[in-house]
Amino acid sequence: MQNFEKLLSKFKLLLKENGLNFTTQRELVLKTLFNYLGHFTPEDLHMLIKKNNPDSNVGVTTIYRTLNLLESNHIVTSISFGIQGKKYELGNKPHHDHLICNQCGKIVEFEDPTIEELQEKIAKMHDFKLTEHIMQLYGVCKDCQDK
Repeated sequence: MQNFEKLLSKFKLLLKENGLNFTTQRELVLKTLFNYLGHFTPEDLHMLIKKNNPDSNVGVTTIYRTLNLLESNHIVTSISFGIQGKKYELGNKPHHDHLICNQCGKIVEFEDPTIEELQEKIAKMHDFKLTEHIMQLYGVCKDCQDK
């Protein structure tokens, strides 16, 4: 797992390359998402920032723009929920896939080496060089099934 100072240096360089200023608001967004475990919406991140830093003036627009920049540079990843928007996570974890509940939106992360091997085998069978993939399986979680 990468440390915050390394991530911050990468972020500052990214901002400079894109002609953007490094601000305390953007740093607070980065620090908050670095410390957030799990998946979040921009609104979740905004509420967490306001809760932990009531005097900050980080707007939702700043969060959206920062997340877009980070996602386009593979620092955060997202799962799309169609008209309900996206949920994000910091992309510094080992590769994993997701089970997503269609009813409550719960996301369960999992790793399975057999699935990874099978994907490589299928790509090779089709003379396809696999560079990345995202697996999202949709269904109904145990809690929603029990309701």
